[in-house]
Amino acid sequence: MKDLTSKELQALRHIRNSIVHQARTPSVRELMQALGYKSPRSAQDVLSQLAEKGVIKKLPSGAFQLLRDSADQARAQTVDVPVIGTVAAGKPILAEENVEGFIPISTRLARAGGKYFLLRVQGDSMDKVGINDGDFVLVREQPTAEPGQQVVALIDDEATVKSFHPGREAVVLKPHSNNAKHQPIVVDRDFQIQGVVVTAIQNLA
Repeated sequence: MKDLTSKELQALRHIRNSIVHQARTPSVRELMQALGYKSPRSAQDVLSQLAEKGVIKKLPSGAFQLLRDSADQARAQTVDVPVIGTVAAGKPILAEENVEGFIPISTRLARAGGKYFLLRVQGDSMDKVGINDGDFVLVREQPTAEPGQQVVALIDDEATVKSFHPGREAVVLKPHSNNAKHQPIVVDRDFQIQGVVVTAIQNLA
């Protein structure tokens, strides 16, 4: 990959921070302001250069996706893990439109041989085990889990993070929360485990 200019690196950092903290890529106008330009055309030119260098990908919707985080390429022993945003109804959790970008994660966490994704957590149903609202969970993609493991389960096209407790007739997905409103979810076998939680990550910036 070609070397990036200082403006391209600055744009890349802003894109990455926007994905992490705002759950979306920035608009051209927001990027214009962040880079100190007076015209959105200048910011669009930077985006075009990043696309030509294989750092971002333009999507049919007009938005774009971060492919590689060149600002962190100097870090050894990392793998790019997709950041998943809102899960669209009827779509697989790793559908292209759900992927906001890619963040480098140490191979000590995302180990070779496995597939991983990062999911942004909403709510406080797992705060007793250190998974708080706005955190990310690093998830190893797999369709099964051991009793007691924390999983990402897909119920009625919505992803939820809970503790997995299978029974003979049903499965119980238990919260671990200081908030009493969160109650166990009892489901039959007609649900999907998307993966097992490896760790919670409070801040990727």
